[in-house]
Amino acid sequence: MKIQPIANQPVIETERFDLRPLQRSDLGLIEMYASDPRVAMTTSSIPHPLPPGTIDAFITRALNEPRDEDVWVMDGLKSGGAEVMGVISLSRLDRNQTEVGYWVAPAFWNTHLASDAVKALVTTNPLGNDTMFASVYHDNPASAKVLTNAGFVYLGDAETYCLARDAAVPTWTYSRKL
Repeated sequence: MKIQPIANQPVIETERFDLRPLQRSDLGLIEMYASDPRVAMTTSSIPHPLPPGTIDAFITRALNEPRDEDVWVMDGLKSGGAEVMGVISLSRLDRNQTEVGYWVAPAFWNTHLASDAVKALVTTNPLGNDTMFASVYHDNPASAKVLTNAGFVYLGDAETYCLARDAAVPTWTYSRKL
């Protein structure tokens, strides 16, 4: 795995794809994937139907300095695929803790893309934090497997609000000491 800095955020190279900083030019593909109800239903922050300007506002927030979230695009150009296969982010909870969140476009489900992306962030620990946290919905056991494969341990059950479902949904919470 190789890290190359771009602006204030690294490019994290894996064997199959790069995790690179989010760019304004990613808007179209991210908007297309984020408007898919299957993607929205697995995240807490994507509404469905997707209101106009939602992804543009997300990109604007992610590109602003100072920011409290580092966002990477899973870029598949290395394999000749799409530029955007998914998005992964680290949100600062405090000085030593971050929350990891990710989604993958349905065309790339069951390809271990999310597992590779989470493992890359754990290995490189770009924010230099002591602990990463993540939550997944009970009806998304594939994401729970992604976290356990990356060395996260189960902490317990909780509820997380899901915009697309307009409801609090039961979740499993995980953490990983770095």
